[in-house]
Amino acid sequence: MAGELLLEARDLRKTYTLSTSAFAGVSSAAEGRRSRRAAAVDGVSFQLERGETLGIVGESGCGKTTLARMLLRLVEPDSGEIHFRGQDWLAARGAQVKSLRRQMQMVFQDPVSSLNPRMKVGGLVAEPLAIHERQLSRGDRSTRAAAMLEAVGLGSEALARYPHEFSGGQRQRIGIARALVLRPELVIADEPVSALDVSVGAQILELLARLRREFSLSLILISHSLPVVAQLASRVVVMQAGRFVETGAAEQVLSAPAHPYTQALLAAVPEIPA
Repeated sequence: MAGELLLEARDLRKTYTLSTSAFAGVSSAAEGRRSRRAAAVDGVSFQLERGETLGIVGESGCGKTTLARMLLRLVEPDSGEIHFRGQDWLAARGAQVKSLRRQMQMVFQDPVSSLNPRMKVGGLVAEPLAIHERQLSRGDRSTRAAAMLEAVGLGSEALARYPHEFSGGQRQRIGIARALVLRPELVIADEPVSALDVSVGAQILELLARLRREFSLSLILISHSLPVVAQLASRVVVMQAGRFVETGAAEQVLSAPAHPYTQALLAAVPEIPA
């Protein structure tokens, strides 16, 4: 129900080793001395209520995708806490990991590279069911996949076709169907429209808004564009160099940004001539 806490992150941190050597062919020892640690995510904390849409905005390289992958434990944080549905997600092991993971799914930025080109669409969309609901027959999985493809605006005829036979926007719809076929509670959409034309991207955002309502989803929408996330998000956080620098209601952040970095992001948005 609204107001119920679904996800909480506390002081998440992730660093990577970067080489600072300016010379090729240096020894490994010298290379080690010239390496340093760089923070991709630096002390991030936030909460997400059930049914809420949260937008995370920032330039490429600011740590948005690393954060998204940590929330799903595709990347393990160096330190910090994540609580999902009241459970310690980072401490989960074995069957508990599988049980929680089916409730959180991701829509990836590139609908081409995120779909196995050797698999037919029916198999791609049904694959999560084969992993998490093994009791289902092949026919039942196919029926569920077809229903989800219908929900995202593609007919059941898509089941027998390959990803390369579809446009970029249609492939993103397939990726969304795959993410939703388990009926998760949380979906993280990482730059879901950045690889698409503006008009097609607008259709995908409208689709996500409708599916959020129909399936009572909680949604984290990641983008480099404030106007994009403001179309769906009720609350926005702005991320710079691994840290959250501004948080607020979407309308407030759009109309009266407080942080200079947020102001610069908005100033960089091209205006459409009247």
